[in-house]
Amino acid sequence: MDEILDIAFLLQTLRITIPYLLPSIGAVFSEKGGVVNIALEGILLAGAFCTAVGTFYTGNVLLGIVCGVSAGVMIAYIHSIITITFKANQIVSGIALNIFALGITKFFCKILFNSSSNSARIVGLETLNLPFNPFLLLCVIILAISYITIYRTKFGLRLRAAGENPEAADSLGINVNLIRYAGVLISGALAGLGGAWLAFEQHSFTDGMSAGRGYIALAAMIIGKWNPLGAAAACLLFGFAESFTLQFQNSGIPTQFIQMLPYVLTIIVLAGFIGKASPPAADGIPFEKKD
Repeated sequence: MDEILDIAFLLQTLRITIPYLLPSIGAVFSEKGGVVNIALEGILLAGAFCTAVGTFYTGNVLLGIVCGVSAGVMIAYIHSIITITFKANQIVSGIALNIFALGITKFFCKILFNSSSNSARIVGLETLNLPFNPFLLLCVIILAISYITIYRTKFGLRLRAAGENPEAADSLGINVNLIRYAGVLISGALAGLGGAWLAFEQHSFTDGMSAGRGYIALAAMIIGKWNPLGAAAACLLFGFAESFTLQFQNSGIPTQFIQMLPYVLTIIVLAGFIGKASPPAADGIPFEKKD
């Protein structure tokens, strides 16, 4: 019986980790290229909403996933235009897009489902009739590909150069802005995929269902020191903390204390256990091409 409970707890932890892991890996791509993407919170929310809409109206979970990923890429593209092309403040742009996503999902939820708080129920991944959770396998594949891409490919080398020394990269003929666009769009696609998981896990869209996961994903990336493997380990830590809190919901401990545990853990780990984390040298700094 204890072994069954341990396996159930492990699977629960892995499921909870997914919406942290995907945007956190995406954040590594974005910041390795030199662009801070705080809009991950809004992308998660938009991805979940568009997945719910696409799945509800087509009845096909794969098309729903395409809708969610497309929404993530679209918001990331807007962030790219604002911050890379027009060189606006990246933090302000990200916060503005988060607020925009919160409002526009509520607006269209009211129009499409006659409710500003939640969508109609949608089918889930069980319709794929697979003997395993496809998202868990997909996350492992994405993690491996991301690490190889960043540290073992020409694109990864150029991405890191764009985030560390864009002037030197430009002098070698690398299109810094194009590389940065690619990094941000990849982050949008992965965060949108994380939003798709949220929609399928709850079989619906709920207003504000991202619930700070995008911000925790950024914290996990920092704890992991801008490395996909380190970010994954940090996300597992937060997934474990959230899974742990669920075990004590009916224990008599005040609900508010239990709910704040993952966020308190974030602060403690950031402040006391990882030491000084150094981002890419040009992270958050717009690139001005010299004529």
